[in-house]
Amino acid sequence: MAMTDSTGSTWRYRWAHRQNDRRQRAFRAADDAWRRRDDELRRLRTLAGSFHGSTEAGAGLPMELAPGEVVFWTLPAAQLVEVRHTAVLPAPELTVDPEPPMLRPRRPEGVKVADAGLAVLTNRRLVLLGGRGRRDWTYGRMTGLSHDPGAPVTLIQVLDRRRTSGLLLPTGAVADFRFKLTLAFADAIEQRAAVVAQLDELIAEHDAVRPARPAVLTPAQARVTALLPGGRRTVAVGAALALIVPAMLFESDPPVRPGSELASAATPVATATPAPPPIAPAVQVKPGPKPQRTRTAPTTTPSRGIAPQPAAERRCGAPANPYGYDFCGGTRIRKPDAGICDWFGCVPGFWSGRGWLVQCRDGTVSLTGGQRESCAGHQGFRRTFWT
Repeated sequence: MAMTDSTGSTWRYRWAHRQNDRRQRAFRAADDAWRRRDDELRRLRTLAGSFHGSTEAGAGLPMELAPGEVVFWTLPAAQLVEVRHTAVLPAPELTVDPEPPMLRPRRPEGVKVADAGLAVLTNRRLVLLGGRGRRDWTYGRMTGLSHDPGAPVTLIQVLDRRRTSGLLLPTGAVADFRFKLTLAFADAIEQRAAVVAQLDELIAEHDAVRPARPAVLTPAQARVTALLPGGRRTVAVGAALALIVPAMLFESDPPVRPGSELASAATPVATATPAPPPIAPAVQVKPGPKPQRTRTAPTTTPSRGIAPQPAAERRCGAPANPYGYDFCGGTRIRKPDAGICDWFGCVPGFWSGRGWLVQCRDGTVSLTGGQRESCAGHQGFRRTFWT
């Protein structure tokens, strides 16, 4: 037998079941994404503190290691690429990207493949042992470094070479290569501690945004608006229409049927009965000129088409929420409240976002503001939330 409340209805229990199920599914998706990123951050932290390469890894390589040089990483399926036109790359940075972007196995425009062979990463240099010879990029002479955000290409500029060149790698090896290249470059300039400190900071920030398990809703918390299709949004739209429609009717002129003024004059006055109280003289009524609307009287009725704003919270179209998030402007929201998904429709993996809070074109909210692929899979970026 279905459970009912004091009024004999079951909709409150159905509402509580649906809401709890939705909240639990959103929590599990957010928690899974949080755990994946946490595992990756801690793996990189362990690698940054303990990985120092080895001289044994260079055994059998067709190259000679310098005294004190150790091998960090090797990959036999690398391609040498060169840029056709002169380009200025940003200076190398010790930046760790724990969530590399989605890469496609393509070659960017203006980049050509010049050779292929074995890539070797040491604590002194990056080397490609290709079929046409050897190409070295020494860290001490490196002036520019750029990782393509959409393709598995890394470009490098060095002092002793005019043309910019680099490596094109398989997409599955890109994340490991870029992190170990950062470690190798940090070792060369004696700044590995800065990479470790950066990872510690990322782990601490990630711990602070761990999703909280939502509280269980009870049937007593159900609102009557839940019975309406659209819930509170339907009520809000109805309230807005209740204010807009009377205002539009007040501005419009009353319809006048042609000949109505002549009909009142053609009606004879009864002589056998006492005359009724005078309401209007039995004469032909001619409509007077309509009042002229001038632009010098802005205090008159509002102009046609402008709906008065209801006296409500200022949100500029944002959904109602207890956090004061709106579309009116202010400060971007990089660390939203832990209960935001209880009030907004969050995208799957919401807490794995690395930008600020935005609304996608399908109405969901995402934490990918400022990213190149913001709201990917949700019809693209629409607008930014502010606080």
